[in-house]
Amino acid sequence: MFFRNLTLFRFPASLDLSELDTHLADVRLKPVGPMDLSSRGFVSPFGRDAEALSHRIDDAVWLTVGGEDKLLPAAVVNDLLGKKLAEIEEKEGRKLGGRARKRLKEDLVAELLPRAFVRPTRTDAMLDLEHGLCVVDTPSRKNAETVVSEIRHALGSFPALPLNAEVAPRSVLTGWIAGEKLPDGLSLGDECELKDAAEHGAIVRCQHQELLGDEIAKHLEAGKQVTRLALTLDDHVSFVLGEDLVIRKLKFLDGAVDQLEGTEREDIRAELDARFALMAGELKRLFAVLEPALKLSRAES
Repeated sequence: MFFRNLTLFRFPASLDLSELDTHLADVRLKPVGPMDLSSRGFVSPFGRDAEALSHRIDDAVWLTVGGEDKLLPAAVVNDLLGKKLAEIEEKEGRKLGGRARKRLKEDLVAELLPRAFVRPTRTDAMLDLEHGLCVVDTPSRKNAETVVSEIRHALGSFPALPLNAEVAPRSVLTGWIAGEKLPDGLSLGDECELKDAAEHGAIVRCQHQELLGDEIAKHLEAGKQVTRLALTLDDHVSFVLGEDLVIRKLKFLDGAVDQLEGTEREDIRAELDARFALMAGELKRLFAVLEPALKLSRAES
């Protein structure tokens, strides 16, 4: 269950979440209605058949937003619409105007919706109560905002804002591959993205590349700046940090995962529990390193 991508938000660490489970129960996921396109709500992190809608270990809380989306491809609707329009034109000898076409399309969608396939989704999140940090397992800002909105809907108020840095992240990332000292524990990986400072300038993406070599140095000399950079923390986690402060390609390495070995667990829930505890600890360590390096802003209480 390890998270793979992290979109982060800050909220006041003083926020009272003691009644969280009670609030989540009021917004549990409901099946998508016959005339609805989608449904969102909370499900148990341990699976939709489990009861608990959150799971807490120390100051880390695991939440899951579930969804059900109707699959109604636009190509299917447009194909059927085209056939209906052709039938009307042949039968009545006239073409429908724009408003009539729109109404006909809406009628077709209403006809198809109850028979559409439903795709279940889930997006996991972790609340770090110590740092006032909401971590959503997605690289998509839109999807992450949906999760935050669901938490806000459940609690009535959830003053969480996207992570913000007091310095330009690309200047920090560029400095790290230009020879500036990295924070303790961090080391360079073998992947980066560089962009020209011009609005529509060149973009260079490197993988399996020695980042301190001459080739990268020439790009820096030409004025390009680093917008994504692969990093490793203490041989425990590797990741790609972007100038948008989204962490992608998060991977837990042997240095971290070895801690799970040698302990027998009776069921899958105990295994998930151990993995979440390990992940929460590693993410807190990672944030503790990145926060001062990027001068990340705190949420106001």
